[in-house]
Amino acid sequence: MGYQGSIFAQDQVRKTYAYFSLEPDIVTNFLNSNTSSRKLGYVRLSIELMLNDPEYLEAAEHHSPLLKAAIIDIFGRQPAEKVTSLTGREDIRRTCLETLRELMLRETGSEMINEVIFTKYIHHQG
Repeated sequence: MGYQGSIFAQDQVRKTYAYFSLEPDIVTNFLNSNTSSRKLGYVRLSIELMLNDPEYLEAAEHHSPLLKAAIIDIFGRQPAEKVTSLTGREDIRRTCLETLRELMLRETGSEMINEVIFTKYIHHQG
């Protein structure tokens, strides 16, 4: 009986997350660092935000233009090598997470974003 009680207590503590899609997909450029061509590459992203609580869905929707602009800015400052590598992609994802948390803290008083998930990540170098 005590064992079942402890499982119930754990269930009560478990958090409820919500997911918010930044739509439509983000398509933005990055600079190809090949010095001979200096052509632009592009990346197309589908992004899901894992929110700490379903109550944050309305705020995420309201601030989605700000969030998208921040992500576009982050990608625009990345070198091609970072955008096209797996380790670089993870570094960019973490930068996006930290930046979006800071923005939401400033705008709403809560970081609210638990995770940034790239559900589509297509890149092309020009």
